Amino acid sequence: MSGFVSFVSSGPGDPELLTLKAVDRLAQADAVLFDDLSSGPILTHARDGADLIGVGKRAGRPSPKQDHVSKLLVDYARTGQRIVRLKSGDCGIFGRLEEEIVALRAAGIGFEIIPGVTAASAAAAAAGIPLTRRLTARRVQFVTGHDVTGALPEGLDLSALADAEATTVVYMGKRTFAGLVARLVAAGLPADTPALLAEAVSTGDQRLTRTTITDLAARLGRSDSTAPGLILYGPLADG
Repeated sequence: MSGFVSFVSSGPGDPELLTLKAVDRLAQADAVLFDDLSSGPILTHARDGADLIGVGKRAGRPSPKQDHVSKLLVDYARTGQRIVRLKSGDCGIFGRLEEEIVALRAAGIGFEIIPGVTAASAAAAAAGIPLTRRLTARRVQFVTGHDVTGALPEGLDLSALADAEATTVVYMGKRTFAGLVARLVAAGLPADTPALLAEAVSTGDQRLTRTTITDLAARLGRSDSTAPGLILYGPLADG
């Protein structure tokens, strides 16, 4: 007997940014496997009596391995229940969604994907800026700031990332941004390119810092903040 898994995107943290479909699936779920950033008020939408299982990963903290999370998801679904896998932001953007889909397909378990508000859109909205602008920011690119070891990924397309006419969003890049900036400036991106650091976006702890890429790199090198954050840089980042 196999259940069914709904991959539900919880958005950046504000429960009011959940979609109606996300709320419906949470209300129907027998079990919810949730990311760390999807906890708190969002889980109040789960029905009474549902199993709530934290499986989130946070940089620098003890976290469950991905293969363990995938196995747990399969095991719960095999009980024949309705399962929600609750992921922060949009689950298809740097959410390790594919590994879990592969595990479900191998086990013959059905699933659906419910999209949501990604942190990039929420950060731009909080800062009062669009992600694109006619003529000067005609392209948006998302990149992860660390690989599976926590280091700056190898093989980055620096010519694309140093495009001064693109809005670039760096997810999970606070620890590696200084190294990235050094490469970007060497590749031709002006050192005074505007940058926006958005931390705990859409929550009560939200903090927006507007500066330049080089100043932000220096600030992050001195910071010990553990708040989740992402970085936008390019022609719109200064508002």
